Amino acid sequence: MVDIQAKKVDSVDISVEEKLRALYELQHVDSEIDKIRSLKGDLPLEAQDLEDEIAGLETRIKNIEDEVKHFETQASNHRVKIKECEQQIKKYETQQMKVRNNREYDSLTKEIEYQRLEIQLCEKRIREFGDQASEKRHQLDKAKNNLKERQADLEVKKNELKLIIAETQRDEDVLLQKSLQLEKGIEPRLLAAYKRIRGNARNGLAVVTVQRDACGGCYNKIPPQRQLDVASRKKVIVCEYCGRILIDNELATFINNSFTPTNF
Repeated sequence: MVDIQAKKVDSVDISVEEKLRALYELQHVDSEIDKIRSLKGDLPLEAQDLEDEIAGLETRIKNIEDEVKHFETQASNHRVKIKECEQQIKKYETQQMKVRNNREYDSLTKEIEYQRLEIQLCEKRIREFGDQASEKRHQLDKAKNNLKERQADLEVKKNELKLIIAETQRDEDVLLQKSLQLEKGIEPRLLAAYKRIRGNARNGLAVVTVQRDACGGCYNKIPPQRQLDVASRKKVIVCEYCGRILIDNELATFINNSFTPTNF
C-alpha cells in the first residue's frame, strides 16, 4: 500500500502526483465506509419514522383517553342532575298535598313537569355522551393495536440495525481512523474541495479515473489533450462537466493493487 504520511500543510514539497495518490486513497477509504454504511440501508430512517409514528400514536391515545374521560364525566354529571330533579319532584309532590288553593297546586305541577323535562333531557345527553364515549373507545382500541404493531416493528428494525452494527462496527472504526489519518496529509484547500465534491455526488465519488476516454463519474467524454494533462500528473485536473477530480488509470491501478481497506 502506498504510504501517505500524515503531515502538516507546510509541506510545499509534495508533488501533484503525491497529492493525487493521497486523494485517491482517501476516496478508497471513504468508499469502503460508504459500503459498510449502505448495509444499514434505510434502517436508521425507518427506525426514526417508526419512533415518530409511535410518539404520534401515544399522543393520540392520550388525547382520546382524555376525551373518553370528558364524556364519562359529563354523563356522570347528568346522572347526578337526574337524582336532583327526582328529589325536587318528590319535594313538590309533597308540597302539593299541603296546598291551600288551585293556584299553588298548578304552580307546583308546572315545576314537576319542568323537572321531568329536565330528566328527559339529561337522559338524552347521557345516551349521546355514551355513544360518543363508545366511539372513542373503539378508536382507542384501534390506536392501541396500531401502537403495539409499530412498537413490534421498531423492535425488529432496531435488532436488525444492532446486528449490522455489531458485525461492521470494528471495520468502520478502523476505516474512520484511517480516513482521518489520510486527511492530515492533504492540504486544507484540496481537502475542502474533495469534501465539497463528494458531498454533492450521489455516489460519494469525488476522485475518479478516466475510463474509455470518459469521466468515470459522469461518463462525459474527456478531450484528448485533457487526458494527457491528467496522465502527466503535473496539476490537479477536474471534469469540466461534473467537477470531479480526475486521475489516470495507471496511477489508479497501482494504488488499487496495493490497497487493502481494513488491513492497515
